[in-house]
Amino acid sequence: MEKIPEEYSSINSRFVDSWVEAGWEWGRPIDHETFIKAKEGDWSVVLTPTIPVPKTWFGDLKDKRILGLASGGGQQIPLFSAAGARCTVMDYSDRQLESERMVARREGYEVDIVKADMTKLFPFADESFDLIFHPVSNCYVKDVFHVWRECSRVLRKNGVLLAGLDNGINFLFDEDETNIVHNLPFDPLADPNLYRESIEGDWGIQFSHSIEEQIGGQLKAGFRLTDIFQDYNSSGNLKDWGVPTFYATRAVKE
Repeated sequence: MEKIPEEYSSINSRFVDSWVEAGWEWGRPIDHETFIKAKEGDWSVVLTPTIPVPKTWFGDLKDKRILGLASGGGQQIPLFSAAGARCTVMDYSDRQLESERMVARREGYEVDIVKADMTKLFPFADESFDLIFHPVSNCYVKDVFHVWRECSRVLRKNGVLLAGLDNGINFLFDEDETNIVHNLPFDPLADPNLYRESIEGDWGIQFSHSIEEQIGGQLKAGFRLTDIFQDYNSSGNLKDWGVPTFYATRAVKE
């Protein structure tokens, strides 16, 4: 019998677990002091590496039903919970979800923790949420249109989608961000050599996406774009040259 290849999303889940164990920036949960400040209204979060999301993008979080999509790690969801939101976090990394449990136990709030693969149908009923918070992570998904369709399905009418987007430029360059070494689109599933390089380089299986996929896909899924800003890598040659590599979008389900 022919062996069925392992799904790339399962491979990525294991990569994220290993990155968290190694001290990954996006896998470090907030401390108690940060949670207390959030309860007093002093909090900020990012969808992209450096620029905080405007609080006007959220509105009043009291009793708002929020889905943190691929947002495990104990960084954002605890802050939304402290602000009075009713939160669910969906992630495919055991280590990221364990951080969510740890912070919730420590601070004494309730959160629905769901291990699920966002390349599949989301395990939620239609119109379950008021807001989705989706930091940069769809670079680990080949079919971004699927993600936007599912976001639209589980959001109520006039619900808000906040998303961090990688514009693909990082995939062009070598580790020093000086030489162009890859073509776009970056797709390891279509190139065995690139697949091997991704595994050996400890990158996980990542994909570049076009503006048609990222923003056009939101529009096709029934969203109306209401705001956008660009962001940069937190360090490195591209940042030094002022090259934007990320976008954050706010969209409303029509």
